[in-house]
Amino acid sequence: MSEKALSMKEYIDEAEAALLHTYNRYQVVLDKGDGVYLYDMEGKKYLDFCAGIAVFALGYNNREYNDALKAQIDKIIHTSNYYYNVPAVEAAVKMKKVSGMDRVFFTNSGAEAIEGALKAARKYAYLKDGRTDHEILAMEHSFHGRTFGALSVTGNPHYREAFEPMIGNIRFAQLNDFDSVLSQVTDKTCAIIMETVQGEGGIYPAQEEFLKKVRALCDEKDILLILDEIQCGMGRTGYMYAWQRYGVKPDIMTTAKALGCGVPVAAFLMTEKVGAHSLTSGDHGTTYGGNPLACAAVSKVLDLFEKDNIIDNVRQVGAYLEEKLAALVDNYDFIEAHRGVGLMQGMVFSIPVGDIISRALEKGLILINAGTNIIRFVPPLVITRENVDDMIVILRDCLDEVKIS
Repeated sequence: MSEKALSMKEYIDEAEAALLHTYNRYQVVLDKGDGVYLYDMEGKKYLDFCAGIAVFALGYNNREYNDALKAQIDKIIHTSNYYYNVPAVEAAVKMKKVSGMDRVFFTNSGAEAIEGALKAARKYAYLKDGRTDHEILAMEHSFHGRTFGALSVTGNPHYREAFEPMIGNIRFAQLNDFDSVLSQVTDKTCAIIMETVQGEGGIYPAQEEFLKKVRALCDEKDILLILDEIQCGMGRTGYMYAWQRYGVKPDIMTTAKALGCGVPVAAFLMTEKVGAHSLTSGDHGTTYGGNPLACAAVSKVLDLFEKDNIIDNVRQVGAYLEEKLAALVDNYDFIEAHRGVGLMQGMVFSIPVGDIISRALEKGLILINAGTNIIRFVPPLVITRENVDDMIVILRDCLDEVKIS
């Protein structure tokens, strides 16, 4: 690459020549961010209702967050897990407090957190009876990640078919259909895994009655309930973790995305019962997981969530966003419905949404889809009503153009 500054188009061409083609990227090179806005290399401003796929909860260029990371960089970034480090301990203690869980294992990504959760569940079952034929029950339309274990419990055949065979002994049931769960549970079932709110599958919240019935079934049969809170956790639904709305506590849960607000970090957490009877020394590990830099990010994020009353803002602005989306449903024939919780919303169309999202990007609004016919709204959790109003104005312009065409 030349030392001379490249144009945005030239950077895109360089990327296409150098990067593996696993993404269909928009033709924009994002350069910096501030608050709830992003800017490309040419200085164009975008209102961000994607937040890096539900990651940048605190918005961009948060001074306290940035300063905490800079201070940690000047101290130490990595040590390995042969030693303790202060940020990891502080972050784990704070995570226990906000989650009500008892044990924490830090990973680098949500998919890794799922892998650890699945291993913990199978080890728990193995220690009970010494068998290695235990089954895990997952949900149709779910998404848990791209690694083999996470992909195996992802309930969309399209993601799995080219990579078969997956790990064995996985069954699938329908979210919010308890009879479907009952029909798939056997004496080999060791865990039931689900997203508390399905994200990639179309923004489907698990219903309270369904969750409570599954929890009761797990208690009756000593099956572990794993709740994937990677996208719906960290305040996005108006609770730190979505299951807290219903008081249905999992045995194991996963969290990522907004946990580090941009720094790659995730975790799986478990109750003391599972922690004392599953993974032990040598069963699981990670080189980078729990490193001081990542955990300094987690610690500061949790501090800022409390200091800045992020949960309260989600509840207030989330309710306002729901009102505005409901009004759009009433005004456009090709919008069928909207659903979601807090600042995790989906709008369902009778037409593909790719063109609408592209038009929005041209007008300075960043949106993403969840499937071919759903626009997903997962903005930074610090957005205001005014930001929602600005988003609606641009979105209406796009919808009107589509309606005319």
